[in-house]
Amino acid sequence: MAAEEKVVARYKNGTLVKGYVSSFRIDADTLRLREQKAKEDSSVPLNDLKAVFFVKTFKGYRDRVERKVFGLRKNSGRKVYVKFSDRESLLGYIDGEIPWDKGFSLAKLGKKAKGFYLLPVDSSSNNMRIFVVGSAIKDITIMVA
Repeated sequence: MAAEEKVVARYKNGTLVKGYVSSFRIDADTLRLREQKAKEDSSVPLNDLKAVFFVKTFKGYRDRVERKVFGLRKNSGRKVYVKFSDRESLLGYIDGEIPWDKGFSLAKLGKKAKGFYLLPVDSSSNNMRIFVVGSAIKDITIMVA
């Protein structure tokens, strides 16, 4: 059995669910999520989600303001600005090819991928990495040096 990872699943409707995943795949149609205090996994349609935040702790760092500028961590891939359909946005790094075409064409997965991983610009963030769901994105901008 794969090790469980702490996640915060953010739905497109704004709902947040804290829980655990053990075998997440970017080409799956659903996310197998066990909520924080539940005993059993539930199946969440990936298309209902905006993003899955892989976190260090469920409590987060309430007193800390996350810095949102490039240059805070060693360059970890391509710099991107992601704008969601609900007008929220993220800055981060992606590793590999630019996954934009609204059909997603990531490396070897081609159009099977439902999104891509984003590393936050602030390495001291509670978020270790973020899986951005493609159907929640309005636009992606590649930031050039």
